[in-house]
Amino acid sequence: MSATDTTPINSPAVAQRQAALRAQHAALFLPIYESHWRAITGFVLVMALFIYGLLSLDVTFARLYGGLGELGSMVMKMLPPDPGRFNLYLDAMLETLAIALLGTLLAAIAAFPLGFLAARNTTLNRLVQFMARRSFDTLRGVDILIWALIWINVVGLGPFAGVLALFMSDLGIFGKLFSEAIEAADNKPVEGVLSTGGTATASVRFGVLPQLMPVMLSQVLYAFESNTRSASIIGIVGAGGIGLILSEQIRTLELQQMSFVILMILVTVSAIDFFCSKIRFAIIGKRAL
Repeated sequence: MSATDTTPINSPAVAQRQAALRAQHAALFLPIYESHWRAITGFVLVMALFIYGLLSLDVTFARLYGGLGELGSMVMKMLPPDPGRFNLYLDAMLETLAIALLGTLLAAIAAFPLGFLAARNTTLNRLVQFMARRSFDTLRGVDILIWALIWINVVGLGPFAGVLALFMSDLGIFGKLFSEAIEAADNKPVEGVLSTGGTATASVRFGVLPQLMPVMLSQVLYAFESNTRSASIIGIVGAGGIGLILSEQIRTLELQQMSFVILMILVTVSAIDFFCSKIRFAIIGKRAL
């Protein structure tokens, strides 16, 4: 009705208009339990799973409150950090960085051509694309610690197993990210190259790659930062690096030296994050703040 309409709200004309609107937009006038039954059902299932988890896993606030005192006592025992065998820790930290760098670069190099096979707009055929995608899913579905245990049994203890574990895990991640970046690339530059007589290879080289390289390099830099933390973890199961020292200190309750090693890892990751951010901004053409 207009602002000057003086028709009473309870008049037959208004009721007729309301009936017509309800008939025309029936879905909008449904009760909320009918129009949003999927969302309500999903919410109820999630809450039921949440409550089941609390009960079955014995998660109680009483246990948490009781453990806070023990946590505080453990933190006090970790202070002050003891550098102890600093040279040994430094060598192990450098080994961890080498594991992360090699695993990341090898996975990125291998995933680069495979990403084109997994992308719908550059693959040879649908079967190849399907098999490549499912292969990446399989690699990602196995946790990096499991990969580390597998390769330790294959090549033995040491950093080589750690490099292979990172390689297998990152290959699945990079393959998925690279293929999605390729699929999201703008097709107009490709059409421009083809319209000037360029080959399909030239269209990928000059039409797709310039769009992809900043995205891919940014993803690789982030993965290197993340893999530095992962390389510290897989060392606990015997894949070399600082994690092996950290696990020994935890078992022998050398808490002050353990806190120093943790502090080294935090400083290293922070430094890598800082420099990777600088490189990332340089790649995408923006100045770092």
